[in-house]
Order: sequence, then C-alpha cells, then structure tokens
Amino acid sequence: MNTLNTVCVYCGSSLGGKHSYTTAAKNLAQSLYQQDIGIVYGGASIGIMGVVADEMLKLGGKVIGVIPESLAKKELTHQNLTDLHVTDSMHERKMKMAELADGFIALPGGIGTMEELFEIWTWAQLGFHHKPCGLLNIEGYYDGLIQFLNHMRAEKFVIEQHRDLLIVEDNSEQIIEKFFSYQSPITRRWVDENEI
Repeated sequence: MNTLNTVCVYCGSSLGGKHSYTTAAKNLAQSLYQQDIGIVYGGASIGIMGVVADEMLKLGGKVIGVIPESLAKKELTHQNLTDLHVTDSMHERKMKMAELADGFIALPGGIGTMEELFEIWTWAQLGFHHKPCGLLNIEGYYDGLIQFLNHMRAEKFVIEQHRDLLIVEDNSEQIIEKFFSYQSPITRRWVDENEI
C-alpha cells in the first residue's frame, strides 16, 4: 500500500458551467481528509481551486498552495492556507507541486489544468516519478478526452503501458483507493533530467 501524505489537485480557476463540479471538488476534499491526506494545489482563492481548498480547510485538513508571483494578484492568492509557496515562474510552480505531492488528480478545468496533467503524466512515462496520476471524470466532463486518448492508443502513438499510467474514475473514493494500490509499470528512466 502506498503512503499518501499529500495529493496535488489540478483544477480550474473558474467554477465551470455546472454545480456538480463544485460538489465534486468538495467531495474530493472530504475523501482526502477522511484518509488523512493533505492537498497541494495552485494557491488561488477563486474557482474550483478555491472550493477544494476552502472545503479542506473547513474540515481542518492541510492545504499547501503554490503560486507564481506574477499570478499571485491575478488569481487572488488564498490567504488562509496551511502553507504557501510563491515561486518565480510557472515552471518552478509545477516543479514544486510535483515535489510536494505523492499523487496527482485533475478535476474539471481548462487549458492550464490540461497542461499540468499532461506534463506530470509525461514525467511518469519518462520515469521521472512513480506516483499515481488520475483524472476525475465528473458527469462525463472528460469523456471526449478519454475517447481521444484511447484513439491515440489504437493508432499506436501511445502504448498500453503508458495509457495505463493515467487512472480514470468518476468517484473520489474510488480514485483514492486506486492510488493506494498503484504500482507504476515504468521501471526505468528514459532520459536523465540533465538530458532534457
């Protein structure tokens, strides 16, 4: 069984178009809290980001925010976090979030959420980390993406082993359960960090 002290949550700085996205963010925070798992996230007080942080803090859980200085005012930095890291760049932000987390879950979000998820999934493929990566597919939000990922596999641009690095669930309890039992199929690094 894996040790999960903190899970990085990627999600939107908008609330999205359905109330169910807000409900899912609260449910994820509750599920993590019940397992004594803290949250690492983008540090903002707005959108789904703010919802998941507020719910965890309300429960008494640990919330670590990581935000670049350039976005601190634009995204309205959350003022009541357990810990806050202000970085010099977006790249440093993502590196710090990856360093602090034992796993990664994407809730519904936009382009930034996709970029963060795909980068951390790529790092898993390259063997830079062996932590679980998950997609929380609320009310079919990611159905089109999942269909396309399966198409990539069918067209042989993604091999089965790499596709399986991404756990997809529509329920927060189930995704956390899979995180606890996750074993990375990637056993070696494709390239060293100094080669990229």
